[in-house]
Amino acid sequence: MTNILSLDTVAIINPIAKERLTLVEPEYESVKSLPSGQVGTVVEVSEREGEKYYLVEFSDKQGQEYAMVILKEHELLVLHYTLEVA
Repeated sequence: MTNILSLDTVAIINPIAKERLTLVEPEYESVKSLPSGQVGTVVEVSEREGEKYYLVEFSDKQGQEYAMVILKEHELLVLHYTLEVA
């Protein structure tokens, strides 16, 4: 089990259907899904009935948010930029 925290950078493991997304920018209305590997940022962590949920924001290269989605831990891969040494 991974300890995913707010502001962690994550990638989605499988495509996320458009029906689950909150699209912010109108030009993205034509997308059918977010592809696997898409990188986002965890902006909120919540828990319901013992299961954690993560609100993930997706932004373009200029930092403009284009989509948000609530995901479960098994749908995410936390990205690391440094190697943790014990």
